[in-house]
Amino acid sequence: MSAIALLRARTASSHEAVDAAFGIEDLTSRADYLRFLQAHARALPKAESMAAAVWPALRRRTPLLEADLCALGEKVELPVETDSEAGPGQWGALYVVEGSRLGGGLLSKRVGGGLPVSYLSAVHLPGEWRSIRLAIEH
Repeated sequence: MSAIALLRARTASSHEAVDAAFGIEDLTSRADYLRFLQAHARALPKAESMAAAVWPALRRRTPLLEADLCALGEKVELPVETDSEAGPGQWGALYVVEGSRLGGGLLSKRVGGGLPVSYLSAVHLPGEWRSIRLAIEH
């Protein structure tokens, strides 16, 4: 079984739980969208730190998330953590962080007009997701 297939299999129930928890959010609603972004703010900085330990070229979205929250009137200062060391769990974090970038591109189209979408619309550059998947496999 490939590393990507193994990650998909082992994270399937968690992925379904996240979809169930946030799939009910109405991203056209400012209040629901704000809750959605706040939930991401609780997890993204640490997850990106873990992912960057094995993928130094990671284009962090934490600053974009912070900017979107500020645009919605939330005074936040999200940490850009840098204390993670490379290990097996960091490859999983890379898969999750960059997989969520794929989903973000789709979700950005569902966000209400006038709401900030810099975080969700930060999609992969051409060939980027393929390179990340290949690195995970190796």
